[in-house]
This record gives sequence, structure tokens and C-alpha cells, in this order.
Amino acid sequence: MTSPTPDQDPDAGFTALTAEQAKALRLQHPSISPWWVVRVQLLVGVLVALLAGLVVGSKTAAVSAACGAFAVVLPAALFARGVTSRFASANAAAAVASFFVWELVKIVVTVGVLYGAYRTVTDLSWPAMLVGLVLTMKVYWLALGVKRKAVPVQDVAPGGAEN
Repeated sequence: MTSPTPDQDPDAGFTALTAEQAKALRLQHPSISPWWVVRVQLLVGVLVALLAGLVVGSKTAAVSAACGAFAVVLPAALFARGVTSRFASANAAAAVASFFVWELVKIVVTVGVLYGAYRTVTDLSWPAMLVGLVLTMKVYWLALGVKRKAVPVQDVAPGGAEN
């Protein structure tokens, strides 16, 4: 019998990392918190609303742009809270289920905020609201592209004491 090829055996050619190699890899590629993205979206949303008010010279344009930004920031914050919860990190199946549930929540809340803006804001400026929505939504690429300073990883021994 011949030994399996990498096409037949997905574990063929797999080499486990040592603890030092894993630590170096984590330091080289630090994870980005979803809360970092939400904070950047909030900042951009506020700036877009202020700029819309200044450029157009209308309070309605500023409020409309703020509603568009709010339709992104609120659902993103709910999503970040959901996927970083204790339940979501219980196991892989819970993480996948949590992701899909909170993504659905994001969609429903976004539609709800947009509908609420339509119903409550007098003389809603749709272009300003859409600009606020799109610019705030697309900012996650900027937030993910910015390299944050790596935070040193602390090893924890199996007993719970730090090394």
C-alpha cells in the first residue's frame, strides 16, 4: 500500500507550531477587536454628519447624515457585542451560529433605523442619509487596514499563573 498524497490526506505535510513559533506568529499578526472598527465607524459618522451640516448649511442634512451613520454604528455595536459574548466563544458551532444570528440582527436593526428616520425626521434628506450610511459602512476597510501596535502576548501556564 502506498502512502497517501496531500490531495488524499489533508494532514499530510502539516507541521504543528512550537509554543515559541505560535507566540511569534501572534505578535506578528495581532488580532483586531470588532470594537476598534465600531469606534472608527462612530468617529467617521460624527464627522460626516458635521460636514454634511457645514457643506449643505442645513440642520436637516446633518441629522439625515447622522441617521445614516447611526444605521451602521448601532447594528455594528450589537454585532460586536454578540460575537464577542461568552456564548459565541463556547465552541465552533456556537461561534458560527452566533455569527449568523447577529448578522441577521444587524440587517433587521439597520432597516428599522432607516425606517425610523423616514418616519420621524421632517424633510429627511435621502442623499445626505445615504452618504452618511455608505461612508460609515465602508470605513471598516480603513479600520482593518490600519496596523495597530501589537500588544505583547502573555503566556498563561495551565494552572492559570502567568509565565
